[in-house]
Amino acid sequence: MGSVEAYETAAGKRYRVQYRTPDHRNTMKRGFTTKRAAELFLASVDVSQARGEWVDPTKARTPVSYVAEEWFRAQVQVKPTTRSGYRFHLDRYVLPRWGHTRLVDVRHGDVQAWVGELAATLGPSMVRQIHLVLAGVLRYAIRDGRLTTNPSDGIQLPRLSSREHGYLTHAQVRALVTECGPQGDVVLFLAYTGLRWGEMAGLRINRVDFGRRRIDVAAAVSEPRGVIVWGTPKNHERRSVPFPELLSAALEARCAGRDPEDPVFSGADGGVLRAGNFRNRVFNAAVARCMEHDAKFPRLTPHDLRHTAASLAVSAGANVKSVQRMLGHASAAMTLDVYADLFDDDLDAVAIALNDGAAQAVVVKM
Repeated sequence: MGSVEAYETAAGKRYRVQYRTPDHRNTMKRGFTTKRAAELFLASVDVSQARGEWVDPTKARTPVSYVAEEWFRAQVQVKPTTRSGYRFHLDRYVLPRWGHTRLVDVRHGDVQAWVGELAATLGPSMVRQIHLVLAGVLRYAIRDGRLTTNPSDGIQLPRLSSREHGYLTHAQVRALVTECGPQGDVVLFLAYTGLRWGEMAGLRINRVDFGRRRIDVAAAVSEPRGVIVWGTPKNHERRSVPFPELLSAALEARCAGRDPEDPVFSGADGGVLRAGNFRNRVFNAAVARCMEHDAKFPRLTPHDLRHTAASLAVSAGANVKSVQRMLGHASAAMTLDVYADLFDDDLDAVAIALNDGAAQAVVVKM
């Protein structure tokens, strides 16, 4: 329990509250203009301490920048690329706005206004990523006993615009392969395996089983701020991916006479094939030429070839679970969310099957 005491100031009578913190330190808060206000504050302290929700006011006055650096150092569980993105968003957007602000002074309305300002110049996805970083910092402050609530919760974020996937047909894949010249086998490989770029670039020769036509996806490379970093595949999930026989000749040519630990797809210097170099030097121009010759050819990136792999697999009869395993999605639900449009034809098949079943039941009854 604490106590309320009156004291005199030049402005008149004021009240101070003395109480003990959960770690048995004596502290006080002064400046209350009425005894009632002081008693209500003391009651709130007693209740919050009883519930284990009390926050030391001195900790709540810590600048956001201090907690942000602690939060960033704690992000040891994420991929290097993700961590690099966190650092970029902190330095570019979060700290310039909130770095000198005390935790206790971060208001929900101010965060909402800031998000609105960001949305005026940045895309919805970028705004959401920046907000995610600030929210993470404030959640860390709550776990560290500096805040009781997160003022970034419940923020209205810009809606993500739906973007149609650039699916290629078999013929369009072949056309793009031809336009990419000597590097066309990279397109062929991505379009028929569904690997992410980092998984393809990190594929070593000893991970290709030509007898079973399987690829052991056990590693991936990323390029945070231009630095090559080796790691595990996304979601840390190792998986085995089949490849069609049409890829065998190109893969054998890539692997022949080389060390088993070498990457299958290498750059001009013999090292890792970088996504930016391939896209700028080969891929973009090849896509542009294909679009000139084919009015239905979509504008796409190397990552969109992963969508093409999903589309071609579904059209070949693969079910959602098979597509999930091939692409390395965390769940079949995620695969359905991303590629719901590919399974529209299944709905027609369900309707036909229901109709046939009902018709057969009527015939049997008669």
